[in-house]
Amino acid sequence: MPQRAPAHLTRLEIRNLATVKALELELRSGFSAFTGETGAGKSIIVDALGLLLGARANTDLIRSGENDLLVTGFWGEDALSRKLTHQGRSNARVDGEVVSLRELADVSQSRLTIHWQHSAQSLLSAANQRALLDQLIAGDLTTYQAAYRAWQDAAGRLERLRTSGRDRARQLDLLRFQVNELAGAALRDGEEEPLQAELVRLSNVEATASGAAGALELLSDGEVSAAGLIAEAVRALNTPARYDEALSQLQGELGAALDSLQAVAGELRSVAEDRAPDPEALSLIESRLGLIGKLRGKYGPALGDVLNFQIEAERELAALETDEHDAGTLEAEVDALQARAAQVALTLRAARQQAAAPLAADLLRIIRELGMPHARLEFELRPLGTPGPHGLDDVSIRFTANPGEVLGDLADTASGGELSRVMLAISTVLGAGTPSVVFDEVDAGIGGAAALAVADQLARLADSRQVLVVTHLAQIAARADWHFKVEKAVEAGRTVSRVRLLSGQERLEEIARMLSGNTSEVALSHASELLTAGAATGAGKKKSKPGKASLSTP
Repeated sequence: MPQRAPAHLTRLEIRNLATVKALELELRSGFSAFTGETGAGKSIIVDALGLLLGARANTDLIRSGENDLLVTGFWGEDALSRKLTHQGRSNARVDGEVVSLRELADVSQSRLTIHWQHSAQSLLSAANQRALLDQLIAGDLTTYQAAYRAWQDAAGRLERLRTSGRDRARQLDLLRFQVNELAGAALRDGEEEPLQAELVRLSNVEATASGAAGALELLSDGEVSAAGLIAEAVRALNTPARYDEALSQLQGELGAALDSLQAVAGELRSVAEDRAPDPEALSLIESRLGLIGKLRGKYGPALGDVLNFQIEAERELAALETDEHDAGTLEAEVDALQARAAQVALTLRAARQQAAAPLAADLLRIIRELGMPHARLEFELRPLGTPGPHGLDDVSIRFTANPGEVLGDLADTASGGELSRVMLAISTVLGAGTPSVVFDEVDAGIGGAAALAVADQLARLADSRQVLVVTHLAQIAARADWHFKVEKAVEAGRTVSRVRLLSGQERLEEIARMLSGNTSEVALSHASELLTAGAATGAGKKKSKPGKASLSTP
């Protein structure tokens, strides 16, 4: 696994994803915008990166008529890839090494953050609002959750002890039978496939022996054989080889070939002479496979599932047998662990209270810059009766964008456009952990001055990391360092999506199209103003050489 500090996303290769046949996209640091008409396939870039993050894959993503799709992302020297087949199999690699999907996600999530179209809506969840604040106090939360789990585990053991003796004895008997049955089987992960292969071999001993005998006849045992003919050829060269160095070398090569043939003939003879089936070995393999099949039917469906069931059954049995100790002792342990959890929960509450106001202030500063000068925001902690999985408090974001209005729950007070801007502020304050950040239509529900403010904030965000934005707003596209257009075409009767880097007149016309749907003089003039204003705002920023994209035809 790579240990280098991750660079930004430098290259993205996509094969057979939706309407993309083959795309190679080179990217640079700074702010890149992706635009295109509705239905052109702008979301394909986001979908591809989502697969690298471990997103759930649907075989419908595979291009029609193809067997699989492949996405590869390059962060400097590191390459991450994911392949999906029509059979639903997913293959992940990091620098060419096969890894699990979880391992791929662990690596990619340190390099890339995606804010999807629905990310702003996720802010309406109380759990997600609490998680935002808890990012700042992860250590306190981890300490509390460990104390809470210890309390709950002990309470669970006590509850099992309090169940009826008959039910508990019945469960113990069942678990002991299952554990003994599986332990007696001594299953090994991956043993089924080699056994199946050996079963096939043993079941076809006579056929393989007959085939080997036929090959042996042609090779060395027949009246006319390959080995005999080569031996004659060697002898035929005995005399001329004395006078010609090349013929002498060729005679040596023929001799080596004869040695090889004779070695092969020896191997074939061993196979050909072993014609007798081994019923005992065959019976043992059939019996073993039968046992595996029986256990898969009871605990499966796959052998790996059976082994996982065995581990869980052994753990549960051990827990029940451990609970044989005095119930009074366990009650005292539960009381002590509950008191400990409550104490740590108070520490967690204090940490949240200490972190809430500074975080709200940081978010509010950016929210006001995004065209909501009168906005107010705070994190509210609402006490719970008893400690829960996340402490003694519910956490919620209280918000208003309008002067004179009281604070209310974010879900009740924020419009879609306001939610998008709150999400952008959160990304700026809390999303600095990855070198690449993707926004999928973060501009939903906004326009006018708010769109310009969002564009400026995205540009500022791009000063410290790579920002990729899928947008439908001209104000945002005009502010980008690099402007890519996604479009569809029909080639050889098939629809394909293209991605092109725009510059000069092409970019001007695309901005005009986004503004008014046409390239009239008025639209072009307005587009030119936007681009000029964006260039002036970004003056002095260093730009690397622009990237490029290419797309092969089907």
